[in-house]
Amino acid sequence: MKRNGMLNSHISKILSDLGHTDMIAIADAGLPVPDGVLKIDLALKLGTPSFREVVEAIAEDMVIEKVIVAEEICEGNPVAMQFITEKFGVEAIDASVSHEQFKALTRQVKVVIRTGEATPYANCILQSGVHFG
Repeated sequence: MKRNGMLNSHISKILSDLGHTDMIAIADAGLPVPDGVLKIDLALKLGTPSFREVVEAIAEDMVIEKVIVAEEICEGNPVAMQFITEKFGVEAIDASVSHEQFKALTRQVKVVIRTGEATPYANCILQSGVHFG
């Protein structure tokens, strides 16, 4: 058994297999998952686990160079946007896509990790960076 880090074996495997610029999505309970894209469903009930909890856990194990969110998050869910900004810094965030464009981008991710989050636009795409040290 692992001592620490990501215990979910499916997520751990995905993170281990990521290369530079590969992407994963962390989604609220309502985001549609495109056909052919792997879904890891962590949702237990509405709100559990939260978007924040899952992002925090993933960020502990993943080198993240860019975070893509839908532009609607700024007005539709300022609490989630503030969390993302504080966690990753404004320079790492791309909020230039519409929610419809964001959903189209999920066709390119390696996995969609579904949370139990029940607030609007609590979704992000994390782009993998590299760690050479």
